[in-house]
Amino acid sequence: MHFTPVHGSWLNQAEIEISLLSRQCLGKRRIPTLDKLDQETDAWERWANRQRLRIRWRFTVPKARARFGYDPPEFTRSED
Repeated sequence: MHFTPVHGSWLNQAEIEISLLSRQCLGKRRIPTLDKLDQETDAWERWANRQRLRIRWRFTVPKARARFGYDPPEFTRSED
């Protein structure tokens, strides 16, 4: 298992999907065979894709800049 940094929320998309698969598809049941596991996860993936659910990020660019004290550089055109 590899934990991603908390400030790299874009890296957490895979962890979020794996967590959803675990909770919504597998739950606490025991899947008896690898073929059955493949069938169950494929069915869940088709269902999830039909739902077209999206991750709603709450940490916006302005909030990130405020929290980490980042001011983007200002660029000006040079006079040639």
